[in-house]
Amino acid sequence: MHESIPAAVISLAALLASVAGMGWLALSMPVHAQQVWGAALSAGMGRALRVAGILALVAALALCLAVDHATMACLVWMMGMTAGAVSVAMTLAWQPRWLRWLAPWVRVRTTGR
Repeated sequence: MHESIPAAVISLAALLASVAGMGWLALSMPVHAQQVWGAALSAGMGRALRVAGILALVAALALCLAVDHATMACLVWMMGMTAGAVSVAMTLAWQPRWLRWLAPWVRVRTTGR
């Protein structure tokens, strides 16, 4: 039984990496940045969020591969990415500002009128 606990923890880490990756990819898009922060991101910050999202999804795949054989790992990875995408999409539709916790380092400049 003690062998399954690390596998479960690694699988949970893969799921969290998938959610973070999908969130960062969504936040890198101007329309979603507008929803979350009320202003567009700089081009450099958008690029950094895209890279972070891609790296998080690759890390999720690596974590899945550490737990299972390749065919099962790919299936679990795809399911994790699907769960991440759906959860981010629902959060954007319901409470988009909640996604700010995914990127607390982002600072946007709002122009006063």
